[in-house]
Amino acid sequence: MFRLISRKIRRAALVLGAVALAAGTMIFSVGNKPVQAAEATATVGETGLATVRHQSMKIQGIDIAYREAGDPTKPTVVLLHGFPTSSHMFRNLIPVIGVKYHVLAPDYPGFGASAMPMLREFDYSFANFAEVIDTFLTRKNVESYVLYAMDYGAPVGYRLFAKHPERVRGFVIQNGNAYEEGLKEFWDPIRALWADRTKANEDALRPFFTLETTKWQYTNGVKDVALVSPDNWIHDQYLLDRPGNQDIQIELFHSYGTNIDEYPKWQKLFREYQPPALLVWGKNDVIFPESGAHPYKRDLENLEFHILDTGHFALETHGDFIAARMLAFLDRMAEDSN
Repeated sequence: MFRLISRKIRRAALVLGAVALAAGTMIFSVGNKPVQAAEATATVGETGLATVRHQSMKIQGIDIAYREAGDPTKPTVVLLHGFPTSSHMFRNLIPVIGVKYHVLAPDYPGFGASAMPMLREFDYSFANFAEVIDTFLTRKNVESYVLYAMDYGAPVGYRLFAKHPERVRGFVIQNGNAYEEGLKEFWDPIRALWADRTKANEDALRPFFTLETTKWQYTNGVKDVALVSPDNWIHDQYLLDRPGNQDIQIELFHSYGTNIDEYPKWQKLFREYQPPALLVWGKNDVIFPESGAHPYKRDLENLEFHILDTGHFALETHGDFIAARMLAFLDRMAEDSN
């Protein structure tokens, strides 16, 4: 499990990554322009990890919560979470990456510590989520960034890429889909909702919001479940159980169908702009299976590719490895931009 690691252990994690590379992982040279960001000073605690600040910003009339660490004069990494979690999924990654880089991790409306307006009060769609995050980054004076795209974070991040391809310096892709090959049997009841939005098809999806299913998302495909903190599903379930939240999640399940039509556009942008990318994918994930990872090789030339023996939330079991690969990836980008 991803630990709050000291300098010594973090160095060991980097060695682990180097061993993996020696075993045959292909690395490609990447390069981009330096990041511009607001002035600030990073703070590092006695553990050698970056201090994380928990803040909020009002966008479209509602409070958007976010976690921030690191020096904003450094290149920025934006962490985009999945369902049914929030920036909480990055709680251990942020202070490690924040030692050398500026890190932002917002919560979407209706998730985490962000406000949860009712359906009649807010447009819960992936297009609007991308607008919210775009506004957030503009107000934070972030003009270029690397995007960590996981689960729901993929369509949000790729919509940002489509709007501002020149701003996206690269991607960290973790169980986030952009190809039809990545939508298997798990999606059949959701596809039924896309085809015919009836009450029966909506009600068929409500078992997705139970504690049993939330826990399953974290534990399915994980060899040693003891590595995964129960805090994850307890935290997420508390938020799912808020009155009105299930209806919001069903609205987003329906909205996810709009992402499929965007896949060809995003793939074309990958080929045209060739953003450097690091892919770290849990191969035992039923929601976004390994079949969705390999098509990225068709379109991205500067791709570092890792398939991990774990499930949907790979950070819970392979956080040290992912952090090490991220730091090496970001360091290469920084070196090539100089």
